[in-house]
Amino acid sequence: MHGYPSQRKARSSAMVKNIIVLGSTGSIGCSTLAVLAENKKEFRLLGLAAGTNKRMLDRQISEFDPPLISVKSQEHALELRRQYPEKKVFFGMEGLLEIISQPQIDCVVAAITGTTALAATLQSIRLNLRLCLANKETLVAAGELINRELDNSRAELIPIDSEQSAIFQCLASSPLKQVRRVILTASGGPFFKDAQKNFADIGVEEALAHPTWSMGKKITIDSATLMNKALEIIEAHYLFKLRPDQIGALIHPQSIVHSMVEFVDSAILAQLGIPDMKLPIQYALSYPKRIPSPWPSLDLTRQQPLEFFTVDTRRFASIAMAYEVLKQGRNAGAVFNAANETAVEFFMENKISFKDIYAIVAAMLDQWDFSPIRTLADVEATIVQTKIKTREHIENEVIK
Repeated sequence: MHGYPSQRKARSSAMVKNIIVLGSTGSIGCSTLAVLAENKKEFRLLGLAAGTNKRMLDRQISEFDPPLISVKSQEHALELRRQYPEKKVFFGMEGLLEIISQPQIDCVVAAITGTTALAATLQSIRLNLRLCLANKETLVAAGELINRELDNSRAELIPIDSEQSAIFQCLASSPLKQVRRVILTASGGPFFKDAQKNFADIGVEEALAHPTWSMGKKITIDSATLMNKALEIIEAHYLFKLRPDQIGALIHPQSIVHSMVEFVDSAILAQLGIPDMKLPIQYALSYPKRIPSPWPSLDLTRQQPLEFFTVDTRRFASIAMAYEVLKQGRNAGAVFNAANETAVEFFMENKISFKDIYAIVAAMLDQWDFSPIRTLADVEATIVQTKIKTREHIENEVIK
């Protein structure tokens, strides 16, 4: 039966797990490889899937010598086949599906940004693998479809995002009926404390100056707008089968408390740790057991005071939009995510303002005639249509 992951039977942890990393040259991918390098008795890297960062991929191949590789372009694949004739090298979207489908794989780490890896996510589930998911956009865009697939499989979906991992750990084996609410924490990004800050004047470099985490550019912008937290609210709904009114968020600028769960008896459990993605990655790979970590422990005696603030949803309209998406259901999540992705692209190119991101996403949600998601093709069509309509809206209504 598919509930939140802790309710599903975990795979045996007695043997070495064979791992495939999708998005190996990105931030999460590199952190995953750091975990694998420290735990060679527990995990074996079978394959890497990467985009266009050839230099980084070459270093990873040299260090880990995986037998399986998948890259974005056919040209790059041909180069690698000449360079490594003993390895299986795949390319393109088909390559992602092929590398996942190779024998002996136990676990897939999905660290490709955006919704590019939707098909690979579904393939992992259909092959009854453990899917360690770092890509929140997947569940936001196709949560209903993915949960239907999980219900019909023996696959495990374990979250890597620090906030969702914290909830997963706090829930442990507690039945869902004992949960009153979950509280996602947000760093708040660089702007939450300055109530006088004019969002229309914020530049790209300013928005990329995250005070706590070192992340990719797109997710850093999403952290500044709190779109990242909005996506996590939607993701938590599908991950843990929670009602929208059971999911809340607080600003916690120190990023030490990664999230909390309140139970029906008013007890609150929190998961704390240093802000390092290697910790939730290692737990997702090793679950249900815990293995020793070489990374620093959290020293509470040396921490600054831990602060918590309510989210100003008038300034950060993304949070209110998340609940509207959950209310609408159907393909609203795919519209929300694709509209935000497109708006962030325009902002990163200095073509729209920081403030415009909210208005553009809201406009797409207001204009859309939402429809059910029955297949992957429905999700993909929604994403394509949303990106086209969002670009048209920006070019015709925003850029003047």
